[in-house]
Amino acid sequence: MFLKNKKGRSFVMIMVVIALAALFLRITAEKILSVTTSQNEAATQATLKSIATALDSYARDNQGVYPKSISSLVQSKPAYLDRDYIKESPVKGYAYNCARLDESGYICYAFPSRCKLTGNLAFTVTTGNILISEDCSLKK
Repeated sequence: MFLKNKKGRSFVMIMVVIALAALFLRITAEKILSVTTSQNEAATQATLKSIATALDSYARDNQGVYPKSISSLVQSKPAYLDRDYIKESPVKGYAYNCARLDESGYICYAFPSRCKLTGNLAFTVTTGNILISEDCSLKK
């Protein structure tokens, strides 16, 4: 009878250790995901600001006329932008696109590839380098 009681305690101890390990792993995974998401969002904001600055610089150098595509910014001499983020999407968990890109201005946005996993915010930048962010779950 004494041996049965000891086996029962050992089983309970193993279950407690497994439960604590699972809790630790969950907290750690959430923290890593949070840090990664924040890094993706910061990189996306910087990228959209770079795109907007490149578009505004191009317009300033071309009598106020904006390019008709992002690839114009990459292919021009000198290049206004280092790469075409729209063609290379997704970049760091975000897909880029320009809903409006014509001679008079632009509206470009970045949306997380997987809302709440690769990012929590969707970003939009408009003519004049105005950056707006909102919860990605509200944009779907």
